[in-house]
This record gives sequence, structure tokens and C-alpha cells, in this order.
Amino acid sequence: MTSHDDLKSKFLAAIGAAGDEARLEEVRLAALGKKGEISALMATLGKMDPEERKATGARLNLLRDEIDTALRAKKAALADAALDARLREEWLDVTLPGRPRRMGTIHPVSQVMDELTAIFADMGFSVAEGPQVESDWYNFDALNIPPEHPARQEHDTFFMARAEGDNRPPHVLRTHTSPVQIRAMADRGAPIRVIAPGRVYRMDMDQTHTPMFHQVEGLAIDRDISMANLKWVLEEFCRAFFEVPSVELRFRASHFPFTEPSAEVDIRCSWEGGQLKIGQGESWLEILGSGMVHPKVLAAAGVDPDQWQGFAFGMGIDRIAMLKYGIPDLRAFFESDLRWLRHYGFAALDLPDLPGGLSR
Repeated sequence: MTSHDDLKSKFLAAIGAAGDEARLEEVRLAALGKKGEISALMATLGKMDPEERKATGARLNLLRDEIDTALRAKKAALADAALDARLREEWLDVTLPGRPRRMGTIHPVSQVMDELTAIFADMGFSVAEGPQVESDWYNFDALNIPPEHPARQEHDTFFMARAEGDNRPPHVLRTHTSPVQIRAMADRGAPIRVIAPGRVYRMDMDQTHTPMFHQVEGLAIDRDISMANLKWVLEEFCRAFFEVPSVELRFRASHFPFTEPSAEVDIRCSWEGGQLKIGQGESWLEILGSGMVHPKVLAAAGVDPDQWQGFAFGMGIDRIAMLKYGIPDLRAFFESDLRWLRHYGFAALDLPDLPGGLSR
């Protein structure tokens, strides 16, 4: 036998005798590793004359391929044997009664959307929807947001790319659900009472902000609606949503391009013992923005501002979910962690309703 045949017999025997993957790896390194015997022989080819190098190289390549094939086959056989052993150890009698398992969970955002829909439906609001990719006009112009407004700059808004020569109006990923109000008024006219829940997008990312989050906007238009009506609606919503007997709201003057007058709304709360309690205490927590719809917004939607008036408000669905259910980090809402969802999720068939309790 030639030295090549000796090597082949030697390593094939070692491969056959390997009882686990660790020993098999030792054989591979001894044969094909950088310092292996076959690798060492390959390194001597450069010192041979062309004819001898050609013949010897062919034999060595064939030897290397045979050893590599044997190694792969042995590794697969060891893996199959390990799997068989594991299956024997983990054998389960499938005729035994099954263990009850939870049939999925409802994400807190979906739960809160259902809760607020039930609350506002009880007050006569219907749900309106609109596209998530909006034209610049619906997202900004129709809402009285001028071209120089900071929210229209690229550091805050996701603008859609346009092909060269495309003269259509620019489009954006909507930065709020307020465009749905414009579409609803343009489609249904006045009077109207709607809420617009959905996804919105802004360039922001930290513990309390994400590039995609959820908002709900509310709109009520009639002939003699006032801030008093707005106050009552928000108080009733907060009382029902946080499931407390009473709430106290504080309106602070603010500025939004699409409402006049505008107000930020705070709710009385307590942080005693590090736990948030709504409706009691000496602290205040900002929860939403609101105001009377600006006449220019009504006109843009085709509603006569001399005949109709109304209020609008908007709040973050993720934020009020965090407040109600004690969720500390907004980013966890979107990380797809099943452990988190099982902890904060809700029973799949347990739909919220006002008589039965929203978060039962």
C-alpha cells in the first residue's frame, strides 16, 4: 500500500471509531486541519516537478475529498443517534389527557383600542379610518399647518421617496390621525361625531417614544358645541377608561395649528408608593391635547365655519395603556417578546364592555 492508502485507512478507521462529535473534530483536525497530515502533504506539492505535482496533487485531492465525505457522513450519523436518544428520553404518552393552555393573548394596544371604542360608542361616536400613507395636503395643509412649521421638516416626518419627474403632491407616513377627521368631514359633512384610532409615524425613539405608535383622535361638529361639551366628554372617558368613580381634569392654554382655542389636559393623580392612582392625590399628569376646531380646518374639509363649530382631541393609545396597566417601557410594546405578551396580554375571547368592566 502507498502512504496515501495508509493515511486513508488510518483516518477512515479513526472516523468509524469516533463516538461523539468532539472526538470526530479531533480526527478532522489531525487530517485536514492547518497542521493536519494531509494538509502537510499538500504543502509539499510546490517542491515537486510539474508532472509529479500533477499526479500527487490529484491523489491528495481525492484523499482529502474521501476523508471529508466520511467526516460529514459520520457527523450526520452521530446527530441522528443523539436525536434518537433524546426522543427515547423525552417520550410522551400522547394518549394522556392534554394540559390546558391559554388560547393566545390580546396585545394591550388592541385591548385599549377596543376599550376606548366601547366608551366613545356609548357617547355616540363612530369609528373613522383612513390611509397610513397620506398626501402632504391632508396631513398638513388641510390642518392649518404652514410650510414653515417644524413638524413638516424631515427630522420629524417620514417623507415618501418620489421618482425623478414625479410631479404629484408629496406623500408622508401620517404623523397623526387628524387627516382622518378631514376625510370624514369631507365625506359625511356636518353634524358628525367620530373617533379615529390608528398607527402614526414620527422620527423618535426612546423609553417613551417609538418611530411608530398609536393615537386616537376625536371630533364632534354641530351648531352650538362648546368647550363645556369637550370637558364633559373627556371627563366621562377618563372615568370609564380608568374605571374610577370620579376624575378631575385641568385645562392649560396651549397652541395647536388645527384648534383655536387649544388646551393641554392634565388629570389629577397620585404616585404614592410608586404606584399611579387616577382621580386622587396632589399631582397632575398630562394625558392629551384638545381644543375647538379651527375655522380654516372646517373650511378645508368643506364645512361652513359660519354655520358649524366643534371640538377635537387627541391622545396616545400606547401612553394611556402604559398608565392604566403599569407598563414601564414603550419599546416593549413592539419587541414581540412572548413572555411580555403573556404577562400584559388579555384573554382572547374576553371582550371589553362598559357594564362588565373594561379590563376584566
